[in-house]
Amino acid sequence: MIGDGERRARLGRRQLLAPSARAARVEDVADAVVGLHATDAATVYLSACARLARPSAAEVDRALYEDVSLVKLLSMRRTIFAVTEGFAPYVSAAAARAIAAKERATLLKHLRDHAEGWNEARLAVAEREVLAALALRGEATTAELAADVPQLRDTMLMSAGKPYEARQSVGSRLLRLLASDGHVRRCRPRGSWLSSSYPWALVPQWPDVPVREAKAEVVRRWLAAYGPATVEDVKWWTGWTLGDVRKALADVDAQGVELAGGAAGLVLPGDDEPVAEPEPWAALLPALDPAVMGWRGRDWYLRPEDVPALFDRAGNAGPTVWWCGEVVGGWAQRADGEVVWRLFRDVGAAAGEAVAAEAARLADWLGEVRVTPRFRTPLERELVAGR
Repeated sequence: MIGDGERRARLGRRQLLAPSARAARVEDVADAVVGLHATDAATVYLSACARLARPSAAEVDRALYEDVSLVKLLSMRRTIFAVTEGFAPYVSAAAARAIAAKERATLLKHLRDHAEGWNEARLAVAEREVLAALALRGEATTAELAADVPQLRDTMLMSAGKPYEARQSVGSRLLRLLASDGHVRRCRPRGSWLSSSYPWALVPQWPDVPVREAKAEVVRRWLAAYGPATVEDVKWWTGWTLGDVRKALADVDAQGVELAGGAAGLVLPGDDEPVAEPEPWAALLPALDPAVMGWRGRDWYLRPEDVPALFDRAGNAGPTVWWCGEVVGGWAQRADGEVVWRLFRDVGAAAGEAVAAEAARLADWLGEVRVTPRFRTPLERELVAGR
């Protein structure tokens, strides 16, 4: 049997959260957690720096925008993940391609219904013109590309007649589609690393990987980082059908193990031996961090009664405080830069000192940067307001 304590020990070591396990390079962090959540731009930096021996936004910038060794893909669960360049072809084949096909069908329907003169042929022409413009420019924002491809300035009226009706530009949706298809990538933002204003650039085409092989590789890496886990955990994290999950688990020869309470778990072959427990560790992890969003079944590291304070209504996790593999509270950054936190229960003086040290470490590398999660949660709002 693999009990909850063993699972927490694995989490601390394999996800690089114990100080002795921290990495030197952000690529090692991304591989350790399979992919860094990137729906909120800040999460990539905060998650990576929590696991780096020397936290630095410049180190994340290097991987994303200089070496381009991290690639952002709309993939598992229709979530944006930053994955290493070598892993990207597998993620693309296993998840991103199918999502891109759905994105294309959705965009075509919206264009036909809400924009004049658009059809599949015109969309294809616009895509070719955008790619040609990027080839000449090197990189450009959507607004800059609209100077070369005027049809990008067309708009679609969405939710007409509703209180929340709004116009969306064709350009923003088309660039998102090209990114989903693996043709373009986001470049360094115009502004700070929290900015949502960024240019686009072309990306080299990845080698073609068969879908079944790709899904098996994704599951192999995921079980190495997150195992033991249940079939339901794998299905939730990937967003695949149960049939696809079972095929991938069979392809990697996943081995059954018993979890606490008698639940059926899975690990990679030979990965059922105990791991050495790491030193006591604390971590302040950001909203949507891979650790808190890694499993569907979370009771072994998160008490159900704490969920309403830490998650929004859509199931997005906010900033969390960890002690030795369990979520014990939440944190926030106030407008003056102070990092504040609240613990849900008494976890001892040593834990309190370790949390304070991690808060100081976080505040030190953030410096003058102020971070507000894209998806705000009840406890984060309370802490910011000083309640």
